[in-house]
Amino acid sequence: MSLLDRHRAVMPGWMPVYYGDDALEIVSGKGRRVTDAAGRSYLDFFGGVLTTMVGYDIAEISDAVRRQVDTGVAHTSTLYLIRQQVELAEKIARVSGIPDARVFFTNSGTEANESALLFATNVRRSNQILAIKNSYHGRTFATMAVTGHRSWSSSSLSPLSVNWLSSADRLRGRMAGLDDGDLLDAAVDDLREVLATVTAGDVAALIAEPIQGVGGFVHGPDGLLGAYQKVLSEHGILLIADEVQTGWGRTGEHFWGYQAHGVTPDLITFAKGIGNGYALGGVVGRAEVMNAVPAISFSTFGGNPISAAAGNAVLDYVLDHDLQGNALRVGSILLDGLRSLESAIVAEVRGRGLMIGIEFVRPGTTEPDPAATLRVFDLCREGGLLVGKGGLYGNVIRIGPALTLTEDEARAGLAVLTDAIAVADSESRIA
Repeated sequence: MSLLDRHRAVMPGWMPVYYGDDALEIVSGKGRRVTDAAGRSYLDFFGGVLTTMVGYDIAEISDAVRRQVDTGVAHTSTLYLIRQQVELAEKIARVSGIPDARVFFTNSGTEANESALLFATNVRRSNQILAIKNSYHGRTFATMAVTGHRSWSSSSLSPLSVNWLSSADRLRGRMAGLDDGDLLDAAVDDLREVLATVTAGDVAALIAEPIQGVGGFVHGPDGLLGAYQKVLSEHGILLIADEVQTGWGRTGEHFWGYQAHGVTPDLITFAKGIGNGYALGGVVGRAEVMNAVPAISFSTFGGNPISAAAGNAVLDYVLDHDLQGNALRVGSILLDGLRSLESAIVAEVRGRGLMIGIEFVRPGTTEPDPAATLRVFDLCREGGLLVGKGGLYGNVIRIGPALTLTEDEARAGLAVLTDAIAVADSESRIA
């Protein structure tokens, strides 16, 4: 049996695997390149869903993990002091932008968002949450309840009462075609209408991604979260910024996505890139909110010595090498190159820094074209480039490479992308 056959024999059928019957096994990596089991090398523009944020085989991270492993201590639980965890919490509190912050570590972004919802609902004594359509926040009951993306909502059961705000999608829906000022006005009107009509009593929080990840990197104009918070503050409603994909300088212009909006969240959730492949996530937030849990609680493996050692090394590397600045500089090469394309199947190129989405449509329309998207996706692999897919209709190519991506690598990947788009565009005209 092939590895794919063995995977299908023991894994649930709902776990997606890229490339169908030609599924890829990555067996080694260095820098921004990976090698598959057949020995072929690829430039990785997706980084394990924006997780391998510093790249593969980074000595500073490997050495930090190895030093911890060599102590013989992989786990002690938070019932004992963990130096690596405390040091990482101090660093994250310092860069969070939240005064007198507290940090709680988890194993994933889902668990981080679940924790943030626990904190917010406890301090507000309400299970009512505001969420945004086209969002993704995780796969547990509470996080799935605030996920506004049908493909990822596998149950209607929920511990929360959720009301929805419109996404900032400018191609379709309530915000279609609006300029920045009109979109901000429409978003505030939408929020006020939801609060006035479909909520009951106190609302606990709004949870929002500064840039929607699984939703295809859709994002509103600068100041959108700030405009929301002015209304939220009138009602005492908390703001949770889901920075699982936007944190640590990925957007280039800011260290956190929320910083584009003139706002300071009550809670920030993080995961993915901070571990660079090691399981690490968490919440950083205002002390009075973080301390609102009225019972004993902890995460068995969250912030364990090995993951925390990796996190310390990752955050130090990001800051010491100004990876935020590199994301802005190298991301501009990709954004400028993609936006200069003349293609009938590309409706929009959006994003910031090294978080970029390309939305594909049928020529002359805004009708999503997942087939053209899949064609570009497969052509990229043929050309030696790995990218991701997403969007509400499966018609967005997602680009999220390591923040260490070089200018030469950006240009090489851009060449593969533009060639793939040109071929798919030509084929769509013939069809």
